[in-house]
Amino acid sequence: MDMGLLLSADNEVDFMIHGIFQYNFFGHPVWITTTHVCSLIVFLMLMLFGFLAGRKMKHADEVPTGFQNVVELIVEKLDGMVDGTMGKNGVGFRNYIGTIFIFILISNLSGLLGLRPPTADYGTTLPLGIMTFTLIFFNKLKYQKVSGFIKGLCDPWVFWAPINVIGDIAVPISISLRLFANILSGTVMMALIYGLLSKIAIIWPAALHVYFDMFSGAIQTYVFCMLTMTYISDAMTTE
Repeated sequence: MDMGLLLSADNEVDFMIHGIFQYNFFGHPVWITTTHVCSLIVFLMLMLFGFLAGRKMKHADEVPTGFQNVVELIVEKLDGMVDGTMGKNGVGFRNYIGTIFIFILISNLSGLLGLRPPTADYGTTLPLGIMTFTLIFFNKLKYQKVSGFIKGLCDPWVFWAPINVIGDIAVPISISLRLFANILSGTVMMALIYGLLSKIAIIWPAALHVYFDMFSGAIQTYVFCMLTMTYISDAMTTE
């Protein structure tokens, strides 16, 4: 694969986003980039897993074994994380949190396959932050009503409202930048190692992949989802 889709391939290693092909959309040029292709690969992996999991659970054994054990463990752990953080309010958010958790985690781990992680592109993490912001804003209006929302903006003083507005707007930017910057830094480091030390980059970079892709990727996934749940729970508070 070329066009920068892989981070390690024959002395053409880089961490930039490349355009693969271009098409016109109502007269405007639109590029399909490496991020789109890598995201599609992640989506296909998740769809395949979901198809196999759904097929297995339709014919589930009373005593789970093998793949059924894995599926039930994933669901149990994700539901436990949501319920443990959001309490009784978490029931309606299990699917959303579970979906973004799995997508972000697999995207972060895709670097192990030599792909450029989709989350190393701000065009991926920003929409995730905007979705979280939308849920926060919606639940604030739903539970606190317009009067409570305005009261919160004017807390502790009326002239403090502009600062509170900036603080609310900063939420999607901050959580998306945190995820983007951490994943991109690992992507850059591994690309530099393979590019500058290609002759001796044998076996030992696996230890760095364990940190940058697995450990850091899992931590950033957990942090993003935990912040999402915390902000939404706070928005649902009526006191």
